[in-house]
Formats: sequence, structure tokens, C-alpha cells
Amino acid sequence: MPRSSRPHVTALAAGALASVLLLAGCSSREGGGDYGADRATTAPAAKEVVLQPVAAQGPDPFTASTAKATAPPASAPPDTPAPGATAGTVREVTGSTPGLYGGTRSVASCDVEQQVAFFAGDRAKARAFAEAAGVPETSLAGWLRGLTPVVLRADTRATGHGYRDGGATAFQSVLQAGTAVLVDQYGAPRVRCACGNPLRSPVTVQGAAHKGKPWSGYHPDRVVVIRPTTTVVTSLVIVNVVDDTWIERKTGTDGERDTRPAVIPPCDPAACDLTGTPTPVPPPSVPDSSPPSGDSTAPTSPESDSSPPPPTWSEPPSPPSPEPPVEPQPEIEPAPESAPESDVPDFEDLFPSDTAPEQPETFEG
Repeated sequence: MPRSSRPHVTALAAGALASVLLLAGCSSREGGGDYGADRATTAPAAKEVVLQPVAAQGPDPFTASTAKATAPPASAPPDTPAPGATAGTVREVTGSTPGLYGGTRSVASCDVEQQVAFFAGDRAKARAFAEAAGVPETSLAGWLRGLTPVVLRADTRATGHGYRDGGATAFQSVLQAGTAVLVDQYGAPRVRCACGNPLRSPVTVQGAAHKGKPWSGYHPDRVVVIRPTTTVVTSLVIVNVVDDTWIERKTGTDGERDTRPAVIPPCDPAACDLTGTPTPVPPPSVPDSSPPSGDSTAPTSPESDSSPPPPTWSEPPSPPSPEPPVEPQPEIEPAPESAPESDVPDFEDLFPSDTAPEQPETFEG
């Protein structure tokens, strides 16, 4: 069946995740059941957190590895706490956050059909997997085909499940950045491809110890908990791990329909803050071409020195008519309409020479 046409199975939306964990992250309600009933995760909280490197199968794998590709972790300083993070806090990231996942354009990180084939040949494992994942056993193949293969770009807390004595056993884990996973329509990782184990939201762990050797760059303050979205997402905006560009991957596909996002996220692919707050792209070094704001105190760029300055409010407006005469000329003034020009008396007619008014004493002659 082509991956682009496989059916989608709707899962229940996740509840709110708790915000405090002593070591490396916590989840919503105790038991980690965010996607339906799950007997395997209703046991008391574990007292250890298993560190799972990228390619290691880990305890009690369900299947052989179906991972086809992994990715190096995001280039974040390993010993620098995340922005706003302090010891004992958890960083929650919504599953639809751009840059949370990575991949290679048109290349799937997991072989979903191989995963389906493994369970088709082992009914006992299929039953235990479906119970741990919270999906009906009869819908398991279609549910797996509705997942999206990607790789993690941050160390991530999760509830893993191993297969032992005919059933699923839950344990708390941290998955290394670069791990190949299958993600559901709510942006949550549901299968770890290196071992075929189902994944659920992590449970609250207090006073637990880490089990396993930390990898280079591991830091508890940089571990994230992925919070499922409350609505179905039709695509994920991921980072191309080959060249640090953006890819939009349709959910439920292997990457054969990968495209460039129509809306580019407002941050650099390699530096997006995985807490959900975009890291702004540095401003360009050249000045923008926007019109001047009119502020006469604003500095001007060197490139604008060669062009004439734009007019400002302090300059007089251009005259709407020809320049006015320096001195009025009586001979060109229009005469009143009530009297013809020849009837207008001149100065001498108004003031005869014998009756002309005397000049003020302060003036001469």
C-alpha cells in the first residue's frame, strides 16, 4: 500500500503536562496514558530513568531495528543551560513546533512496512504492542502506516516499553537527539525505530537515578518533553539534517511528498529555540529600502549621502502660484467693477496741492 494513501487513525488529545521534574522532565497524569487505556503504564512511578543512545536497542526490544537514518543532535552548546531553564525544570515543546524534528528530504528515517511485517508474523508481540500503545490490535497496521518517520533534534523524555514474558513492561527513558521515531498526527513520538518499542508521554519521576552512560553533550536542562497538540496536524515543518534547510513533510508519508514550506518559520533552521520561542534571524547588514520616517534626528546611512536629502517639515512649501511681486504696482491692480478705470481718481485729485495733509514733524521734506 502506498504510504501517501494509508489510513489515519485518530488518537485522543493529550492532557496538560506537569511543569516540574527533579531530573529530566515529566508528563501529564500519572501512568502516562495520553492515548487511551494502557495497563502497562499504570504501575507505580519508576525509580530510574534509562538513557537511550541513538542506535542502542535498549532493554527488551520488541523488534529488530527498523531505523533507516539517524541525525546528529542539534548544534546547541552541551554545557550551556537552555534559555530560561534552571535545574529541576522541564521544557515543554508542542509537537508542531518548527524544527523540533529533523529528517532528510524524500527519505524516511524508519521502515514502517518492515515494522508492520514484524507484528504480522508475531501475534503475541502485536497484542502487547497494541495494548501498550493504546490502540486496537485489529487497527495496528493501519495505525502504524498513519505515523510519520522523523528524527529527534533534542534529547527527549518518554515512557518506553520493552517486551518481556509475553507482555509490555514500561520504563522511563531519555532518547538521545538524532533518534529515529514515528510521530502521530498530534506531533507526539509513538515508536522508537531502533527497537520497535511503543512510546508514550513520560510520567512524573522524583528522586530517580539515571541508568546508563550519558552521551557527549547530554545535559538534564536541555531535555524536553513533547506535548501533543490538541488538534490534528496535517504536516510537520522539520529541518533537513543534510543542509539545514526547511522541509514540510505531510503526516502519514515517508517523505515522498516533501516540499519547501509555504510559510518559512521566523528563525534559522539550525538555531530555532526548541522551547517554542523562535530565535530571530540576525538583521541584514545593508540598510532597508523603506521610506524615511520623517524624523530629522534619525541617523542616515553612508549609502544615502550621495543623494539629495528628502524634504522635511521644516522646509517651506512650494508656492502654489508665480512668485509675488516685490512691491505692489498700482497700475496693474485690477479696478473695482463698480467704476471704470478712467473714473478712478488719482492721488492729486483726492488731495489738491493746496490742501494736501502736512507730513509728520518727525519726517523731513
